[in-house]
Amino acid sequence: MKMKSVIGGLALAGFLALGPAMAGEGVLKIGRDQDSVFMDPILVSQNADVWVMNNINAQLVRNTREATGIEPDLAESWRISDDGKTYTFSLREGLTFSDGSPLKASDVKFSLERLRDGEESVFGSMFGVITDIQVPDDRTVVIELSEATTPFLSFLALFAAAILPEAAVTGDYDAFSQKPIGAGAFRLVDWRRGDRIILEENEHYWEADLPKLAGVEWIYVPNDNTRVLQLQAGEVDAMIFVPFNRIAELDSDPDINVHLDPSSRMDHVLINHSHEPFDDVRVRKALAKAIDLDSIIEAVTFGYGTPANSYIPAGGMFYNADNPSYEHNLEEAKALLAEAGVEDLTIEFVVQAGDANYEQVAVLLQSQLAEAGITVNITKQETGQVWDTIVEGDYDLSPNYWTNDVIDPDQKTGFVLDGSDEDVLSYYTRYNNPEVNALIAAARVETDEEKRKAMYYDLQRIAQEDVNWLGLYYSPFRNASRSNVGDFFQNPMGRFMLETTTKQ
Repeated sequence: MKMKSVIGGLALAGFLALGPAMAGEGVLKIGRDQDSVFMDPILVSQNADVWVMNNINAQLVRNTREATGIEPDLAESWRISDDGKTYTFSLREGLTFSDGSPLKASDVKFSLERLRDGEESVFGSMFGVITDIQVPDDRTVVIELSEATTPFLSFLALFAAAILPEAAVTGDYDAFSQKPIGAGAFRLVDWRRGDRIILEENEHYWEADLPKLAGVEWIYVPNDNTRVLQLQAGEVDAMIFVPFNRIAELDSDPDINVHLDPSSRMDHVLINHSHEPFDDVRVRKALAKAIDLDSIIEAVTFGYGTPANSYIPAGGMFYNADNPSYEHNLEEAKALLAEAGVEDLTIEFVVQAGDANYEQVAVLLQSQLAEAGITVNITKQETGQVWDTIVEGDYDLSPNYWTNDVIDPDQKTGFVLDGSDEDVLSYYTRYNNPEVNALIAAARVETDEEKRKAMYYDLQRIAQEDVNWLGLYYSPFRNASRSNVGDFFQNPMGRFMLETTTKQ
């Protein structure tokens, strides 16, 4: 379907000489469905936090605008040793944090070691390969790895690898956590929990003439229909997560542009393997076969979604389009439940209140699973409560989604499938297959691309056979903005490229 807005966006401004940014014009108000919980990059994994932190932080390197490669950010260049175990980065001259304090190589060392070693660091295991970091001068960082790690450079583009000011974090952490300091295009000036996060342009940002906005307000509006009404009324300038059933309506409005940007988004239903009988693969397969996925996608996404057959997003690195799927078959589902000795199964299904799509998914699954003799009790919770429920494991099933943060599949694979990682417990499903854990570790250090691809094909197949979760659909990002907003673009990794956004 051809939308009146251009899918994609303008090219990001090239790397320019360091210098104070020109004063931006206009404050962009964005309605979003979730409130933020943490602003410490090593403690978070939910997008509500990540997408704001991407505005205020910077890393050594970053994904390109279209997320097809890696480009310089705070580091202007780097060298990799022949054995792949030593990375030497040269920082740009004159870098500062948003408070005006100098950004030095020692801050890089501090940030990456804290990410690796922090007791509650969500993605710390990804950086366990770092054995030593040396800073011979204020602009040089030398990172030593225990072994050559193919996706390491892409790891450094992860939001969690943001470079933070050591003095601020170690001096008064409570103050920092409430009003974090970074080196991104914007700085946080006010965080009103349950309402909004207010950002203003960072005049110390290294990339000249950016950002083009004077500020950004991320406003918490949990109800989908309310966000639509606020956009139509001009109370917000943009909104994210346009309900599928409102896309055509908004696109017909001459004052609104709909943006269907290519994404790495996959929607799924988390299964808690630690709750009986979901620890039995026969029961999980019964759920997969009892679900009529095509009818759910048709009813929920209005043709904008496609069936998900792998945890790797369609079009993503090493995605296998031929990965097997489960066909809808009620008789086989009933037979599997009988074989597992399961009768009168009741499922506690936790869903985010106000999310029209997930509430619809819940009702459809409730109806479909009832045909297999399964009772589904739907519990609606506020967004933050749902996340806490998932992390604590107080659920049977719950719909959720994932967007990639880095190009390489290692990050998502480790987070979603590695049962040996006690911090994330396979995206809190508690799925744990030793064969999968070992394969993830082997793929991480395999340098032959074809061999590595074969490993990820195996991982996709095994995860599907194990029913680590119930895959739903892939879909584009679906956002909208008023017609006076220019270049409101979300790249495939989920990052809103607000540095170049304009408001007239």
